[in-house]
This record gives sequence, structure tokens and C-alpha cells, in this order.
Amino acid sequence: MNALIMPPRIRQRYCHWMGLSRGDFNAVYLARMLASVEQGHSVLGETLGLTKTRFQTLIQRYFPEKDKGFQAQLADPLGEADNQNLSAEAIQLTSLLLGYRAQRSNSEYALARIIACACNGRDHLWYDLGLWSRDDLNALLQHNFPELVKANRFNMRWKKFLYRQLCLESDVMMCRSPNCRDCVDYAECFISE
Repeated sequence: MNALIMPPRIRQRYCHWMGLSRGDFNAVYLARMLASVEQGHSVLGETLGLTKTRFQTLIQRYFPEKDKGFQAQLADPLGEADNQNLSAEAIQLTSLLLGYRAQRSNSEYALARIIACACNGRDHLWYDLGLWSRDDLNALLQHNFPELVKANRFNMRWKKFLYRQLCLESDVMMCRSPNCRDCVDYAECFISE
């Protein structure tokens, strides 16, 4: 599964969000996530796993034309405390991602949190994020976390790669084999081009 043909309703919502944007690089992918979330095609909630305040800041930065009434409509299921109701695993993943940030903008903090929250899903990371293809995820990561992309030089699936990196950092190996090339699950973890 490398890409999806998105239903017209998602494409329509994507166009709506892009019409509210300045056309920044990240806006393209955030608009896809938001459109997918609105139509139930993502594991993320309406605030993309962010606190209400961080979500509103992200929306204001990338979609400044969004009407002001939008802010009042949001529920705040996570509360304002940044890590409240966030699993230790998601906190570790966020920290891992931030270690690779490009340092172009503060929105990399929000994107790291969004990606970490989507790792709780059961599908490919790009799909759980509400993106339309693995290429979308690769582009988003390359722009915001370029050293992470360089580290994944063998093209491991992103969710598997992130968890493997956590294992390596903590000296705990969950994999069946200490060497990926010899592992029986190799095809499960790596993309064949």
C-alpha cells in the first residue's frame, strides 16, 4: 500500500484548507491531515494530538485565513498540560523526533508530537497521520527532520524505524534478530523498491 486514491470529499476539504493557507511547505501536509481527520480517515483527533492551544497556534501559523469562530468550537480532550494523557511511549517518540529537527521553525515541535501520536495507530504511519502516501510522509520528514531521513538509509518503514531507534537508544531490543538482514521479519519492516 503505497498511496491512496482519496475520496472526493477529502480532496474537497483539502482544497478548502489550502485556500486558507499561505502555501507554506508544511501547510500542504497539514491540510491533508486535517481533511482526513474531518472525514474519519486518520487515527488523530480533531486537534491532531496537540493541546488546544498548540493546535490553534499551528492553525494560525499555517492557515491564517481560518475564521475566528473555529477556535471556540474546539473541544480540548487532552487538557492544556502538554503531556497530560500522553503515553510515555509518545513522549519518548516526540523526544526522539526532536533530536533530529531541522530547526527551521517551532512548528517542528508540534509535528513531532503529531507524528508520535499517530504511531499509536495500527496501519502505516502515513495512513494513520491522514497523509495520502508514503511519499507525503517522506517529504514531511525530509523537510522537518532531515537527519532522521538520512539515518533511515535502508528504507525501513517509518513506524518500525522510529521504534527501532527507541530500542537502540534504550539498549532494549524487541526485534527477533540483532541484525535486520538476517531477520525473518525483514520484508515486514523494509520497503522493497
